[in-house]
Amino acid sequence: MPAASEAGRERSAVGVQAGGRPRPRPENLWLNLLFNAVLPGFLLSWASSPTRLGPVGGMFLALAFPVVYGAWDLWTRKTWNVIAVLGFVSTLLTGLFGLVQLGGFWFAVKEAALPLVIAAAIPWSLRTRQPLVRVLLYNDQVLDTGRIQAALEARGTVAEFDRLLRWASWMLAGSMLVSAVTNFLLAWWLLPAVSGNEVFNRQLGKLQFWSWPGTMLPTGAMVMYALFRLLRGVETMTGLRGDALFHPKR
Repeated sequence: MPAASEAGRERSAVGVQAGGRPRPRPENLWLNLLFNAVLPGFLLSWASSPTRLGPVGGMFLALAFPVVYGAWDLWTRKTWNVIAVLGFVSTLLTGLFGLVQLGGFWFAVKEAALPLVIAAAIPWSLRTRQPLVRVLLYNDQVLDTGRIQAALEARGTVAEFDRLLRWASWMLAGSMLVSAVTNFLLAWWLLPAVSGNEVFNRQLGKLQFWSWPGTMLPTGAMVMYALFRLLRGVETMTGLRGDALFHPKR
């Protein structure tokens, strides 16, 4: 067991996952915000006038940025970004709804549907070999899961840790439920017009701007609380403290 633990530390020091693959670098949160919220919101408001690109052209130019960002992130980091994938799906649905000129209610349903799907998938994934909580919260891109697992096995606290992960899963599901409700209310409030015109695109631009603080603040608070409880629990169960839970800085 000590030899295995030492080998795991050596892999972590050179930035390699337990399976032998290099760990993908962390995502740039500011680029995510810029391409998925700021630029689409600005272009929907600025480029949709008849003297520029018009409603349809402005919408598709604005929606191109989340698509390009998702493809670029996958190409450069060589890993699936859950947020970028969901943003890509949401972008495609927004463009489709705009083409058929659906009303604001259906956009509100679309905004709420994806978080609801995630909220249902997180506890359901506990029945699988790879629970989503291990992808979204407890993952090897940040935490030194190899060292943590070795310490859990050495102390005989694996079952207790599994219960903690189940609790964190339900907290994540709850945060997605809050996000779904907030998304629906924001879209229902900000998108009263029928799509396919300049007025609607301006309203959609406002939604892009407000959706980040409106949904990320309450959802982020719940996720941070779940992460805090998870890390405190891991410290208690493993005896590791602070930086010992994370990969060494290179």
